[in-house]
Amino acid sequence: MNQSLPKLIRVIAFDADDTLWDNQVLYDEVERHYCRLMAPYGKEDEIRRQLFEVESANMPTMGYGTKAFILSLLQNALEMSNDTIPAAVLHEIHALGTKLLHNPATPFPGVRETLSKLRKSERYQLVCFTKGELLDQENKCMRSGLRPFFHHLEITSDKSEQDYINLCNKLDVNPTEFLMVGNSFKSDIHPIVKLGGFGIHIPYKRMWQYEHIEEYEHPHVLHAQQFSDILQWL
Repeated sequence: MNQSLPKLIRVIAFDADDTLWDNQVLYDEVERHYCRLMAPYGKEDEIRRQLFEVESANMPTMGYGTKAFILSLLQNALEMSNDTIPAAVLHEIHALGTKLLHNPATPFPGVRETLSKLRKSERYQLVCFTKGELLDQENKCMRSGLRPFFHHLEITSDKSEQDYINLCNKLDVNPTEFLMVGNSFKSDIHPIVKLGGFGIHIPYKRMWQYEHIEEYEHPHVLHAQQFSDILQWL
């Protein structure tokens, strides 16, 4: 694999959750607590399986993000309990999910320093490109303290090839001038590579099962172990 990037790169876009700051671990903690609350209505693996089915079914209308997750938690609780779950437990589930809306979004080691160097270089237009609920993602970006490093913040309901095309059109760049950095091969790497662009994959220790996809080697894909590694190519 060619371990380099072309000099024609004009835009570097960064995923937010689990690329710039921790996110999935917090969801996993909520899900573990949720399974304990739901223990009277099923075994843990059954609760997790049915919750994922509810989330997946809700995705086309609710999209991604914390608020959709909270609604799926409540819906699954009602369905698994045949509408008999006590109101007090529903209240606890709601409070549990709502805590995610206050994720401190503390940047991973090296993120702030790396973004600062790239911004000061004035070689690239830096973009935060993330999917999720608008207000939630905006708030996390502000709480992280990273917003000033980005020329543009783009929050979308999905990261399909068309979403990348739309962003490239908005930024007036060709996909071949676009580099995406992220932890999800499915959302951050595969779509832009299909369009002729480039990706740097930074895998994270935890991955939401909805984001799993078979990974592959490609001349336009580079692999980093930690965020600061991307500077060696830029």
